[in-house]
Amino acid sequence: MKTKRHNKILEIVENSVIETQEELISRLRQSGFDVTQATVSRDMRELKLAKVMTDKGTYKYTTPAQSEADSSHVYNRALIGSIKYIDGAGNNIVIKTYPGMANAVALGIESLDEPEILGCVAGDDSIIIVVRDNQAVIDICAKIKSLISS
Repeated sequence: MKTKRHNKILEIVENSVIETQEELISRLRQSGFDVTQATVSRDMRELKLAKVMTDKGTYKYTTPAQSEADSSHVYNRALIGSIKYIDGAGNNIVIKTYPGMANAVALGIESLDEPEILGCVAGDDSIIIVVRDNQAVIDICAKIKSLISS
């Protein structure tokens, strides 16, 4: 039953815009699956579903393959319109964004899969990126600035 449910979740997410867990639960129930929020949440984690920004500025769930394909586009869009300031100190990079955009930009930064990036912490309009060393600060800042200007 779990495999069938997982397959149905993947089918729904790949073929529809699902913005919330409640929408996914509703669609699963319409398809004959009697599920709880806890079960769907666990399934989503096991399937590694991610939320990405749509062209309309809302978020939707995607499969890992869709997420990887969309992340570059989402990252560039979020960066171009959202970053106000970027600078580094020590082994940290600070990015200031417009209010509400820090999470989308941080998701894009993490999707770069740069080995020098140890992690990102995003608030409403600020991101701190922890990198391995001072040289990584210079390299990552340059890469982000080049993405902004392209």
